[in-house]
Amino acid sequence: MSTEENKSVANRWYEEVFNAGKLELIDELFAPDFVDHDPSNPIPGLDGVRQLVTMYRTAFPDLHITVEDTITEDDKVVTRFIGRGTQNGPLMNIPPTGKKVELTAIDILRFENGKMVEHWGNQDLLGMMQQLGVIPAPGQAN
Repeated sequence: MSTEENKSVANRWYEEVFNAGKLELIDELFAPDFVDHDPSNPIPGLDGVRQLVTMYRTAFPDLHITVEDTITEDDKVVTRFIGRGTQNGPLMNIPPTGKKVELTAIDILRFENGKMVEHWGNQDLLGMMQQLGVIPAPGQAN
């Protein structure tokens, strides 16, 4: 597959799965032996992908991901994106706060035969928790 085809699959991941909630596309976009190297998603494989999307879409029903940058080389696609939403559902053990958040993140996706086979990610989860009021921001009282 070309780098442009891999980029198209990555865009479908953000637009169609995360933004539109089409979980049925996960089997089409990801290889059955997909490996997520991101420690913030401890569930392996495609079940972990489904659970991650479901968790965020439940917590943030208005979730929208905007890809800011995409870089492709060989079998990898790197994206820098911002996820925005209002926490109107539970997130892990955090009850709904009604607060709006912006989560910045960078993903590295590796492809084989037009499907995602590996993921490395880095999200500003601390910043998200501060925006939700769960962890005080620097200079705030506890």
